[in-house]
Amino acid sequence: MTSPRDESVSFPRQYARTQRFTLGAPRGFTVSPDGGRVVFVRSGSGPAGAGTDRSHRLWVLDLETGAERLAADPEVLLAGAVEELSAEERARRERAREGSGGIVGYAVDAAVELAAFALSGRLFTAELRAGTARELPVPGPVVDPRPSPDGRLVAYVAGGALRVTGADGTGDRVLAGPEAEAEGVGYGLAEFIASEEMNRGRGFWWSPGSDRLLVARVDERPVRRWWIADPAHPDREPQAVAYPAAGTANADVRLFVVDLAGNRTEVVWDRDAFPYLARVHWSADGPPLLLVQARDQRSQAYLTVDPDSGATRTVRREEDPVWLELFTGVPAWTADGRLVRVEDQRGEGGARVLAVGDRVLTDARLHVRAVLDVGTEDVLISASAGETAEARETGEIHVYRVRLDGDGPGVERISEGAGVHGAVRSGAVTVLVSARPDVPGSVTRVLRDGKRVAEVASYARTPGLSAGVRLTEAGERRIPCAVLLPSGWTEGDGPLPVLMDPYGGPHGQRVTAAHNPHLTSRWFAEQGFAVIVADGRGMPGRSPAWEKSISRDFVRSLDDQVDALRALADSFPLDLGRVAIRGWSFGGYLAALAALRRPDVFHAAVVGAPVTDWRLYDTHYTERYLGRPDEEPEVYAANSLLTDEGLTEPRLPARPMMIVHGLADDNVVMAHTLRLSSALLAAGRPHEVLPLSGVTHMTPQEQVAENLLLLQVDFLRRSLGLARPPA
Repeated sequence: MTSPRDESVSFPRQYARTQRFTLGAPRGFTVSPDGGRVVFVRSGSGPAGAGTDRSHRLWVLDLETGAERLAADPEVLLAGAVEELSAEERARRERAREGSGGIVGYAVDAAVELAAFALSGRLFTAELRAGTARELPVPGPVVDPRPSPDGRLVAYVAGGALRVTGADGTGDRVLAGPEAEAEGVGYGLAEFIASEEMNRGRGFWWSPGSDRLLVARVDERPVRRWWIADPAHPDREPQAVAYPAAGTANADVRLFVVDLAGNRTEVVWDRDAFPYLARVHWSADGPPLLLVQARDQRSQAYLTVDPDSGATRTVRREEDPVWLELFTGVPAWTADGRLVRVEDQRGEGGARVLAVGDRVLTDARLHVRAVLDVGTEDVLISASAGETAEARETGEIHVYRVRLDGDGPGVERISEGAGVHGAVRSGAVTVLVSARPDVPGSVTRVLRDGKRVAEVASYARTPGLSAGVRLTEAGERRIPCAVLLPSGWTEGDGPLPVLMDPYGGPHGQRVTAAHNPHLTSRWFAEQGFAVIVADGRGMPGRSPAWEKSISRDFVRSLDDQVDALRALADSFPLDLGRVAIRGWSFGGYLAALAALRRPDVFHAAVVGAPVTDWRLYDTHYTERYLGRPDEEPEVYAANSLLTDEGLTEPRLPARPMMIVHGLADDNVVMAHTLRLSSALLAAGRPHEVLPLSGVTHMTPQEQVAENLLLLQVDFLRRSLGLARPPA
């Protein structure tokens, strides 16, 4: 169920107001082990007026009755007060790209009876069977509260310390606190690199017996400090940010076993060889399990931990000459103690496969993307079509059940129909979320033993546009592409000006078999453009070799944009004399690279929050692809838009650029754009800079997001010499 279309406002305003039509959609699912409840968050209290409400509430779907009930409402719990975020919570949400409010995250006990969450830096719990919620009186501001598996305690972070309190609100105390003399040391939160690049957003983990925890100690003192100022408010002090730029020091991360009396035992491993704590897993199926990586990410080790002594034992070591990817859901244990992992097989024909113990359970017909659940008889995974699949399935992601042992089919697809599918499972109950290319939004179905028993309602708005996207492949490399033409175009109208609309970089797949991700591209198409989204080399979802072919050479991403454009011109009405490109983040870098190095192909560029000098981006991401700047300076120079000497490899003719950047961006800092503008000015190249006051790497502000789209269209029309539509 979705809310009706809102035709009274423009698409840009509607898109911004609904946060890309995500508000009102259920997410964050948890299934109780008894199969009786599904817990989730969703904004809006009902269909009326929903789809624009930013405040998420905690809901429970009772699978016995099929009824949904509200478990916790921020408006009630905060008595109508406006939510206030601490600096730590703002940083956590920025790393997670979370622009909403209310209960955007929660954690539960093992039985899924008790949920804990933070609001305005205060700690709340909800009894999920009874449907009651209350505040626990603890020091704040509270970050990342998590109940113990037995539900008796809640651990949380406040003031740089890991604390614990009884679920009844008594016995609050510090378990691991920062040393008084060590400002910059904290316990229980993930460091910048872990949350921004490793997809590890946590810093502590309960034991299955609820009697102790693994706790990360993060010392940011070695990390260079950068300063984020707000020129629009010169009276405010700049914000200090511990930013580990490529080639510089990372935070020092250690791990401790901490019992409920506060006794600490350090977990010992070779942190010089493996400084990155990438994954932590602690379940009843085996000892605590760590995945630690070398700084160059070409070697990693799976370690088990003795909780009594802190000693570790290597159970597996992996190496790759290019880099080792990190995956969601692994490592983990099976019920009989076998190691579950995802690994890349080497070589051109290598596949990304699921491995359990000493057995590889999938082959090159599937490209494994994540482990969703480890059951007693099978493993639930998400995967795309691999290089030897019978059908290409461009942009599709499906859910598969992979048997651990025994007879019968080894791999079974659970999801049906073209689309992007994901799942959460516990026991016999699976929550399957499906987005399709021809239907707005997504549908959430609850399955028991494979049969539908319920559907979770969505309050998301229905867009005023239909994506109308064609998914295809282009050129000899079969580059996945999405093509969108104006809905009213006919052959008699002639060729269309082209807008390339890529992300183009690692971990940012844009060509997906879903409707809503293509809505902005559709809106640009309705302004009179043939819009092309191309996922070239380096993008996920195909093969390890495809992703790793950009090692030391981001420019290959640009080559694929050019190849896709030229190949598609044989099948679509593309005016190759009027081609523009737009992008954000890596896409912004790619757009600027296109204007500077391929002006023979691209005639204008909208450059959003670009990385311009890769020496100014973070360690884990940049060093994975380009090495270290002190060891390979020529690689950094070749891949950056500029060096200390000015623009790198600028070619003529000079093409106009609109550069957009948030002044509060602590991920791709404003220095990137300022240095690019200075270099362009020194070279006499036309460009305009649009600084966004108070805006981070996200642009959640409604008016900002709306007007950005309108200003981009105006710039593109001016730059390509296109007539403006009649008023």
